[in-house]
Amino acid sequence: MARKRKTPVGRWLLALIVVAALVIGGGWLWTTREWRAAGPLTAATDVTIPEGATLAAAARILEKAGAIDSTTGFLRKVRLFGDDTPIQAGEYAVEAGASPADILAMLQSGKTLQRLVTIPEGMPSVLVRDRLMAKDLLTGDIPVPAEGSVLPDSYSFERGETRAAVLKRMQDAMTRTVDTLWRTRKPGTVVKTKQDTVTLASIVEKETALASERRTVAAVYSNRLRTGMKLQADPTVIYPITRGRPLGRRIRRSELNAVNGYNTYAMAGLPAGPIANPGKGSIAAVLDPAKSDALYFVATGKGGHVFARTLAEHNANVQRYYALRRAKGEM
Repeated sequence: MARKRKTPVGRWLLALIVVAALVIGGGWLWTTREWRAAGPLTAATDVTIPEGATLAAAARILEKAGAIDSTTGFLRKVRLFGDDTPIQAGEYAVEAGASPADILAMLQSGKTLQRLVTIPEGMPSVLVRDRLMAKDLLTGDIPVPAEGSVLPDSYSFERGETRAAVLKRMQDAMTRTVDTLWRTRKPGTVVKTKQDTVTLASIVEKETALASERRTVAAVYSNRLRTGMKLQADPTVIYPITRGRPLGRRIRRSELNAVNGYNTYAMAGLPAGPIANPGKGSIAAVLDPAKSDALYFVATGKGGHVFARTLAEHNANVQRYYALRRAKGEM
């Protein structure tokens, strides 16, 4: 039987199908490569996606920032290769050369740019306000917060967030911390209220920078309060003079004799309120002080303190400290 020869029309149709397949396959391969290929951004750029923004709206923001070539092209690639996971609002750091795939994953992850404001342990509230006001990306004004109301820590914030909102997180953190630690206080703890706890903790915080000494310093002041001795804490003398800012000089005799709600040289008991914002460690130390009979302490000149039970021991420690300072030419 004779074989049927293909007509010119059939050959052309077959060739057309082959060419179309090659074009479609090549286009798909090209689009796939574009999805993973480096984007047009030449330097890392921050972009903010507002609350409630659609993917199309986010794409327009990205195009304006130069992170993608076009809104239409990006959305087409997302329809082909992306999924239905919703995007998250917030501020993002888009890396240089981020691909469309990278950008979509970033928006869906919700891993927004983390900006931090750090409040160190023992920072007074006047300086907390200064630090928040210095953050240009925050908005609005705030008063000086109540002393002792802020928990020292690092707090994240977003561009355009209000300072009041960040401060509230700091104060809520302090409230939660004090509430939690108060429930773990040891029997016989000298402080009777949460406010007194923060007040005494603020003194401990200002007296030592060593975590290893906090419970012993707390024991000294607890012992003094229990026996009715004056606390005689220098930081409480300075506080009503500067409200937490550095004094910049030695304390004067007249200031040691001044009668006010804070001078613990002129009165027994706790001062009228906290003199700084104590950290979690100092608060815990006040609620669980070391088992110690010490009533005195003085600097060693090497970053720590030496503790004593009697005034005679303390005076000897003071003389050793003075001798060390004289040897260094500081006196």
